Amino acid sequence: MKGIYYMSEIDKTNPQPNPLNPGESPSAVLELIYQLKVKDVMTSAVISAKKNETLRHIMNMMRENHIHGIPITENGKVLGIISIGDIVTALDKGYIDATAEEKMNRDIMVLEDTMPLSFAVSYLDKYRFGRYPVVNKQQELVGILTSNNVIGGLLAEMNRHVLRLEKENKKTDVNVSVKGDLSTMEFTSVKHDFELAGRASTAFKKALKKQEIGPQVIRRVAIASYELEINQVVHSDGGVISCAIQDDRVIIIAKDEGPGIEDISLALTEGWSTASEWIRSLGWGAGMGLANTKRVSDEFEITSKLGEGTTVTSVIFFDSPKNE
Repeated sequence: MKGIYYMSEIDKTNPQPNPLNPGESPSAVLELIYQLKVKDVMTSAVISAKKNETLRHIMNMMRENHIHGIPITENGKVLGIISIGDIVTALDKGYIDATAEEKMNRDIMVLEDTMPLSFAVSYLDKYRFGRYPVVNKQQELVGILTSNNVIGGLLAEMNRHVLRLEKENKKTDVNVSVKGDLSTMEFTSVKHDFELAGRASTAFKKALKKQEIGPQVIRRVAIASYELEINQVVHSDGGVISCAIQDDRVIIIAKDEGPGIEDISLALTEGWSTASEWIRSLGWGAGMGLANTKRVSDEFEITSKLGEGTTVTSVIFFDSPKNE
């Protein structure tokens, strides 16, 4: 390698394969790595040095700031880097008063701030450099990325994600209303929250048992509501699923926010799924949800609009031949 390599330029001319193996990392971590950008985890308060400053001065900068490498810049552009190893060598060989321009490492890799974090992780693993200067579109130094940045950034983002889930989970408490002969229960689902998935169907089953509804009806309601609930968790940005118990039927309505369904007939085909690989690795997204729901329903309707979401209605009658 000769000179400064801007990894974003390499990516454009030679696209990298998927750098992570879903089988080797927790799925929640993988999702964050794919979602985050380098700028989300890098150190933005960059300490840099000028090319005419001595290694002794740079050594003191490292000591004062507790860092192990400093990029050398001119007019905001990266020229090279001085690492703690370069300082040790300078002390050993007696040229600690040489300038950065004389001794800096000019063969370095530079990341772009808008790069996916997944690619940065692959470079950290492949090339084993301790740190990468990060630049913006104008090739100006805007940050430094180390493995500690990646770990710390992921932990911080996971903490924020947990807080968001806690807020959403407060909304998942069941809402029950009774109007005459109509009892309605409603739950909110959260995208990719598999831990809570199934709460709605469990509550619906309990409500039907209390009203002494037949076991075949309960089984069909449980299947339909569970499949629709999982579909929201896997494919949408979250939604609401409700169950209305009437004199002669149960009406389940699942309404979500999300990408919508481009081809409804294809979505109803058994085994067809748009679930990602990491969702499949968790055992979800087999492509049976809508098909199973339609199979156990006496009446089934689905409407969807791209970019706006999907609404599915399943009606199960108490005296249906499917109960036999």
